[in-house]
Amino acid sequence: MSLVELIAQADERGLAASGLACLDRCVPLLGGDDEVLRPVWASLTEAAGTGEWGERLEQTRAKLDAPGADDEAAVLAHRMLRDAPAELSGGPVRAWADACSVASLQIHRLLDTAEDEAGSVDARREGRTDGMSPLVAAELRRQVTVLEVLAGHGPAGLRRALEISVEGRRVLRAVVSRRNRQQG
Repeated sequence: MSLVELIAQADERGLAASGLACLDRCVPLLGGDDEVLRPVWASLTEAAGTGEWGERLEQTRAKLDAPGADDEAAVLAHRMLRDAPAELSGGPVRAWADACSVASLQIHRLLDTAEDEAGSVDARREGRTDGMSPLVAAELRRQVTVLEVLAGHGPAGLRRALEISVEGRRVLRAVVSRRNRQQG
């Protein structure tokens, strides 16, 4: 099943976790530490109250730096955070998760030193993977896996989704560090 199809079939918690996972993998571009989104993840558990997502999201937004106007990847990451809906309801959370998917793939495409042969990330999300660059391929796999885990395990899949995001964050942190060394 393509990423687009998985997003279309996901429930609200799965959509929120999918968008949050994309955002979490891009934390190195947000100026935050590895734990900055942990409270937001906790708001997706079954034990969390209904208003916790919005409250924790606002607290997280206040902790992160504003993007530099000349860094397109950082601007995309900050847009994911800025556009996160305050409430986890159907339309807005679905649109946000979809936008996060596109933004995260685009960020990985911008940061990959290898060329991606597709004209846009939309082709990748629809399942056309020929000539895909390694960094984009890995991000696409992570997005698909997160949605599959959440669809198969519901709230119990949140821990695995977070583990996948931590792995992706480490990869992106290394890429960003290498890019900064080359530019500096």
